[in-house]
Amino acid sequence: MSTKRLFKVSLLPRRYRPSATGPYAKTLSANDVQMCLRAAFGSTLGFIICKLMNWNYGAFFVIYPMLLLALVPVLNGHVIRQFLASMLLISFSTLFVQGVLGDRPIPMIMTAIVMFAILFRCMSQGPYFLFGALGITGLSIQLHFASYPYPSTHVSDMVMSNIAATFVTILIAMLMHTFFPDTEPRSPRKPPPKPASNLRHEIILTTTVATLSFIVFQILDLKSSLSAQMASILILFPLNWHGAGKAAWNRAVGTLIGCNVGLLIQFVLLTHSNMLLFVSFGLWFSIMLFARHHAHEGGGSGAGFGAMTTMAILFGQYLTPTQDLVYNALYRFTSVSVSVVLTLLVIYLMHVLLNRFEATRLYID
Repeated sequence: MSTKRLFKVSLLPRRYRPSATGPYAKTLSANDVQMCLRAAFGSTLGFIICKLMNWNYGAFFVIYPMLLLALVPVLNGHVIRQFLASMLLISFSTLFVQGVLGDRPIPMIMTAIVMFAILFRCMSQGPYFLFGALGITGLSIQLHFASYPYPSTHVSDMVMSNIAATFVTILIAMLMHTFFPDTEPRSPRKPPPKPASNLRHEIILTTTVATLSFIVFQILDLKSSLSAQMASILILFPLNWHGAGKAAWNRAVGTLIGCNVGLLIQFVLLTHSNMLLFVSFGLWFSIMLFARHHAHEGGGSGAGFGAMTTMAILFGQYLTPTQDLVYNALYRFTSVSVSVVLTLLVIYLMHVLLNRFEATRLYID
């Protein structure tokens, strides 16, 4: 080591030295920066459009651009087709289940089990992961809300909002990829092959937990716990116990940070939270900040993405000119924490049970 290099290192206190591990050990590439800009501007644009048009279910218009611009690195025909297919499945299933099976809980639950199993199979096999992920998230939430009678939930309004948000999101994604394109080609991700027992393990575990989550939220009448229900589904995305623990921790941390940042923005705005320009800038700044952490984490469903979706629900669903988000932010972290802990417990019990049988045993390399 040269004298100059030794002198440079010795002047830097140990606690301020860049860590060799952890999210921020990864240097952001030019593509990562473009992704952050696409996610921040795209989600904020969706928020502005839904507020100017006075559309209900604003969370759809903020979360969908996040999913398509932050979790999916490229935009092509295969991605768009999966996005449209998930919208058609969710819309048709919600109308069918609510209209035909709404007053018969047992057939409704059996139908939900079949659809959950199909969607988790798509996620487990790889090429149609986006279709399965969007379908399972939207279906579990909309089936739950569709079961509440009018005027608590207007099913046709919810379905039309989902359809509108899908087409608006696709247009926003195309626009963002035009203004903030990748600077270099991305290498395609190829999921490793899985043994048949792993496939069965993942499908049975996730389908069982998602169904139990749906039943619990129905029985306990938890129509105001959108974040908690979404958390119980999102921590299933690793499809096994080993990944669910980390996903649950990231979800809890992201929700805590998102709620606190939302409260901070509300405190800064005070009585000006009814001004769209100020609120939009606060949303853009927070999403940009969280998207940067999301990129440092590698672009998966980590704490950064959890904080982003928390901001989307708080601003898109609950912030209106006549209502602030203080109560919803405080309630959100508590409900998410309880939901995550209970869901993790069920995942672990199912993991232990399925590993007792050779046909459903999970093998980890």
